[in-house]
Amino acid sequence: MTARRNARPAVKVGAHIRFRGMKWQVVALSGQDIHLVGPDGGGEAVLAGHLFADPGFTVVGADAPQAAPQWGLFETAPAAAREKALAWQRHVREVECGLPGGPGSEGAVREQYDPERYTLAEREQAKAQELTALGFGRVSRTTVQRMRLAYRKQGLWGLLDHRTTRASRPTGRADERVVAAVREALRRRRGRSKGTINGLFPLINQILEDRHGPGTVPAPSQATLYRLVTNLARPGELPCGPVRQVPASVDGRAFSPATALRPGEQVQVDTTRLDVLALFDDGRLARPELTIAVDVATRAILAAVLCPSATKAVDAALLLAEMAVPHPARPTWPDILRMDHAPALPHQRLAALDARLAAAAARPFVLPETIVVDRGKVFVSAAFTAACEHLGISVQPAPPRAPTAKGIVERTFGTINALFCQHLPGYTGSDVTRRGPDTDKDTCYSVPQLQDLLDEWLVHYHHRPHEGLRHPMMPRKALTPNQMWAALVAVAGYVPVPLTGSDYLELLPVRWQAITPAGITIHHRTYDHDLLAPYRGQASPVAGRGGKWEIHYNPHDVRQIWIRLPDGELTEIPWIHRDHVHQPFNDHTWQHIRTHAHHNNHDDSQQHEAGLADALDQLMRRVHSGHATRTEQALLARATTLPVLAARHPQSGTGPITGESAQHGEDDSIDDLPEDDTRPAAAAGFGLYDAYEEADKW
Repeated sequence: MTARRNARPAVKVGAHIRFRGMKWQVVALSGQDIHLVGPDGGGEAVLAGHLFADPGFTVVGADAPQAAPQWGLFETAPAAAREKALAWQRHVREVECGLPGGPGSEGAVREQYDPERYTLAEREQAKAQELTALGFGRVSRTTVQRMRLAYRKQGLWGLLDHRTTRASRPTGRADERVVAAVREALRRRRGRSKGTINGLFPLINQILEDRHGPGTVPAPSQATLYRLVTNLARPGELPCGPVRQVPASVDGRAFSPATALRPGEQVQVDTTRLDVLALFDDGRLARPELTIAVDVATRAILAAVLCPSATKAVDAALLLAEMAVPHPARPTWPDILRMDHAPALPHQRLAALDARLAAAAARPFVLPETIVVDRGKVFVSAAFTAACEHLGISVQPAPPRAPTAKGIVERTFGTINALFCQHLPGYTGSDVTRRGPDTDKDTCYSVPQLQDLLDEWLVHYHHRPHEGLRHPMMPRKALTPNQMWAALVAVAGYVPVPLTGSDYLELLPVRWQAITPAGITIHHRTYDHDLLAPYRGQASPVAGRGGKWEIHYNPHDVRQIWIRLPDGELTEIPWIHRDHVHQPFNDHTWQHIRTHAHHNNHDDSQQHEAGLADALDQLMRRVHSGHATRTEQALLARATTLPVLAARHPQSGTGPITGESAQHGEDDSIDDLPEDDTRPAAAAGFGLYDAYEEADKW
């Protein structure tokens, strides 16, 4: 079980906070108002958004949460270094709490690490002696203390031997004087006709003699000069060759029912194959995998993700992100499925706290405290547990061969198959005795279409009474998940500090790509920016990935990607045709355009990509004007995360077009839509609560 060492700080009654450079105490929480008492006894009521937006705001006594773990980099370390870091993690936890698995884990505390009998310094000394005996080398108490503090600050990344993760230099250990001479020789050859690499060697030797004198600098070998010229030459200036490209290249145990008293106290997660056939991208019919997260207190299905093949760690991390943010309502859904039309939900009170609920679906959302998982390698993987640890989520693995430990999520799968799957074409039944003889001849939905139908059905599910949900004041009435969530939110008693946009970006799926002279190419889309100029055709400092660069992307909006440059920050890189496409679209929409677009073999890749962008723009125009087919409308609705905005008046530029203006034939072109917000937090499909922006509104 993962310790909640990095739980996000929370503003509770009685907590002390620092605000406006002063120390205050929270005495009451009332909706969006937080009542504070200052050091002089004076009181003040502050809006939550304004409080969180203060640059000096902190919760006194709470540990600062870690930055999102750079898991892509941890995986690039050698296997031996990663294993040693995981071993250090168990030893550090034993020093801190007495148990290698962390607080609350199983096992007995060894005598020398009992926190009630020995001080922290004594436990560190005992651990140093133990590690020395185990063959870790000569380990001192100072070393144990340093590793413990590094783990508190950086997590597993701090326990790595960073000599194995040191960024490689393109020039290796070559003499800096020789490197300077090679750079000068390349500079002198710019603008001239290209020769051979051998033709540069006399010029390099002449530069060395002119600068340092004959024989002063030992002559480098031919192999060294070849390597230096190849690594230092800019794209397009490498002699005797074309522009250099980087390759893209269960024992019958007693059943103990799970109980929870507040939303998110316990969330159960599991994966199974749906009892329905779907059409995969390769044309075959198979059962997709469904991963869901069910809140025990409200029986709400917080997130549901369909995957054609086995669920990966990045899909599980995306599940975490979907649980913590409101689910946007699709433009094609009826109003009854929106939160502002749901009578069971306190929409006005909640919307005053979180602007994201203005266009949200009538579904609960929760940042979990504890997640119960089985022992599937996806959910016990280091990547998933690291993401949970960063978000302050405790991961509780279920006992082996004990499905009753997460019986609620197992029963929910049966509900989905009974209420949803059996009404779909391609339903296979729960076993072969219930399967029809011609099931594989049905016209089945694709996986994205199934995901779209499932998302809409889930909103209906949360309006359906559940026999397991009872209110103490109305024990004979079964409540819906929405009603139970509304009742428990009113008594939860705390306001969590919201996540930042950079945290969300770190949790997005990761891929590794090369930076070519034209930019970064993914599925025939080119992403480029002037910031990439120094890195075009260059290898990434991460040697463990073959010179490729770490790329984060949002599956729901592929108009931009984020790349980790050598400064360690994720930088947004737009699609070169983003200004031509005014709405978010996903890769499924792009593949649809590619399938139906005519490609002339004589067209170059740039013209073909521009034609695809124009076809995508024309598709959005048809959907916006109401002239699209049902297939095109459904295709774009799956990719749209926000309602289609009303067109702006062509003359004033403000206000929607009224019926009168429409009668005069004024243009309702999609070009009149407002420019999209390209900030990372806003571009991330789900939408994040921005405390600074919310404070500005008040």
